[in-house]
Amino acid sequence: MPAEIVAAADGSSLSNPGPAGWAWYIDDDHWAAGGWEHGTNNMAELMAVLNLLESTVDDPRRLRILCDSQYVINSLTKWLPGWKRRGWKKGDGKPVLNVELMKALDEALRGREVQFEWVKGHAGHRLNEAADLRARRAAEAFQAGRRPDPGPGFRGAVLEAAEARFSVGQSDPEPDLFSLGEPAPQPPATPGTASPRVKAVLLNHTRQLLDSRTRADVAKLAELLHPEFVAHTVRGVERVLDDGPWSPTTSEFEVLAVDAYGDDVAGMRWRHDGNLRFSLWQRTPTGWRMRFAQVTPGE
Repeated sequence: MPAEIVAAADGSSLSNPGPAGWAWYIDDDHWAAGGWEHGTNNMAELMAVLNLLESTVDDPRRLRILCDSQYVINSLTKWLPGWKRRGWKKGDGKPVLNVELMKALDEALRGREVQFEWVKGHAGHRLNEAADLRARRAAEAFQAGRRPDPGPGFRGAVLEAAEARFSVGQSDPEPDLFSLGEPAPQPPATPGTASPRVKAVLLNHTRQLLDSRTRADVAKLAELLHPEFVAHTVRGVERVLDDGPWSPTTSEFEVLAVDAYGDDVAGMRWRHDGNLRFSLWQRTPTGWRMRFAQVTPGE
């Protein structure tokens, strides 16, 4: 048996903050992934390390963790002892960001023989690339309204919903020393009772449905529409999925509200081409799909 476990840990956040995924990877039989509907890149990077530590807690071997985030490495090897002495405050007296994750990591590291090693991201390192791929896929799954593949875990043990212990949706001004990009500007708040993530998914799906390339491709339409989809058009005609390609139309629309009717059902009221529209969406195992649409002629 090797004297140590070597694993890469990585995180990915679309828009940062946005749909976020984390992953760690040892080999094809030992990896795990997860994430949040809304989180930051730093949160995902930290969560990947935490889940790896908790998954391997019963293995006596030392652990070498490969990270492309200097924020993670510096936090856990340089800054953490000072933060604890100051009552989880930074040197300037401000609270430590992601403090609950940091506290959990401090506990998970206790008594463990762990070495952190920085690797350059997106540079062809096999383990890093494997972890990055799985983290990105997890983030993309949340963006599409699906649960990501959690992976086989370590020795068949998968820690379910571990990330649910930590708050999400927080701002993340702490510098990520790996990423040099600025966070993308966030769109104005959309009215309605649905969660921000569900709103974002349904708005994105609606934009796709109005895209001329999607409307001309029956296969692409089928990815966005429920198999039992029915629409009542402005002319009073009933339309179903099997009717074939849709006619081109304008891509501009105005959202009035996106409301949740349950965990897996949501409705969107919107205005397009001078008409009022309502679309009913259902979450399926492959993501959100439009189940029903109604067009009401505008005044």
